[in-house]
Amino acid sequence: MEEISNFTTPVPSPFSAYGFWHKGVVEMCLFVFSFLSGIPTHAYVIYLIVTGKGNGIASEIFILNLSVCEILFSVNSLFNALAETFQSLIIFTWFLIGEIITGHPMFQCLMCVERYLAVVHPVIFLKFKPLRYRVICCTAAWMIGFGSGLFCMFLLMSPNFYLYVWFYTVQFLIFLSTQLFCLLAVLRALKQSGPGERGREREEENHIKKRAFHLILIATVSMIIRYAPYIITGFFIVTLQDDESIQVLWSVSYVCFMLAGFVQPVLYLHRMGKLSCFCF
Repeated sequence: MEEISNFTTPVPSPFSAYGFWHKGVVEMCLFVFSFLSGIPTHAYVIYLIVTGKGNGIASEIFILNLSVCEILFSVNSLFNALAETFQSLIIFTWFLIGEIITGHPMFQCLMCVERYLAVVHPVIFLKFKPLRYRVICCTAAWMIGFGSGLFCMFLLMSPNFYLYVWFYTVQFLIFLSTQLFCLLAVLRALKQSGPGERGREREEENHIKKRAFHLILIATVSMIIRYAPYIITGFFIVTLQDDESIQVLWSVSYVCFMLAGFVQPVLYLHRMGKLSCFCF
């Protein structure tokens, strides 16, 4: 374990190079790749949304906030790479960890709930469709993420890593349960046909339901890929003392977390026709 000035880090952090996860060539390459690839990709998505080249801020505000979360993750990767030289940065990386692990899945859940309401409760969806309600939801999500950042910062400074693992796990299960509920509800609605519907109207409605189902499915699968490896690694840390094995688990988990963050922006860019040169 490496000691940081004025206090000792007793436990590893998911994105930190301290504790069980010592900085090596692989880890430094992952940090650099995350920063160099994440910043331009997500900044481009934000640019397209803000400049109105997409479907407008009102309908894509959750994607915009997801991209902001991913930029924070890329910045966190940079700070982790610099933390060995500038050790005071480690506390800020812990704060960003809490913001990311809460904010990102929360915005994904908001997207899924919105699609669920559009398909299953269209009257409610149309009632709360204006931008101001989405801004309120995003503001609340950022405030909760800020609180989570402070909480994680104090948890990781304490000697009880077990609480941090449970905090991470409970959040994941809550968000996963919400998305699975939305997924099953939309799937059920997709299998049902309204009485007296014409063929063309039924086709259009089914198309909307299928898009909602695919969006929720992709968000759910990407969240599982992104968070499950870290939760499994966290429980291994609590029960095992093999530093070398845990270092490998951290590296694999970091790769899953980083790559899953590109799912939404790549799909968005493809939908906007910005990746037409690639075959999908």
